[in-house]
Amino acid sequence: MSVRIAISVLALGLLPLASSNLAQAEDSAEKAKAVKEEGGKYFDADGNPTFKIENGNVDWYTFSGYRRYHSDCHVCHGQDGTGSSYAPALANSLKNIDYPTFLSIVAQGRKNVGSGKENVMPAFGDNKNVYCYLDDLYVYLRARADGAAPRGRPPKHEDKAQAAKDAEASCMGG
Repeated sequence: MSVRIAISVLALGLLPLASSNLAQAEDSAEKAKAVKEEGGKYFDADGNPTFKIENGNVDWYTFSGYRRYHSDCHVCHGQDGTGSSYAPALANSLKNIDYPTFLSIVAQGRKNVGSGKENVMPAFGDNKNVYCYLDDLYVYLRARADGAAPRGRPPKHEDKAQAAKDAEASCMGG
């Protein structure tokens, strides 16, 4: 069999996988679609916080999540959620983690032991700089996981809504 035929056969065999991945990406994007807005915060059909990005302009919570991620999370999880040698790429992890699981892991921490390697995610449930912004972090990482938010600082964002100012003041004790 010629190399050309072998490559063609291989490519044809991979087509179902490619279309399956495309269908999963479309399902994820549809699931993350903002259907409701309250005080500048967007929610999907299941009531989970989500992002809204139009023409390069991100919602406040996605922008805030970017800022919070890069102040507390990127040291271990890498720039823009791309991972590091000792912590997973959260931009990939959020494809398979739902909102309650994300909240639980960040608040309580997690320990994975296997193959002679130990990974520990510390608990951030008592760190106001993290737990006051859990939704922001989730929204930002969800946008990264869905490919809606590119790498780097979002160039444009919505203004901070009064509801976000009030929630921050309440949580931070100000």
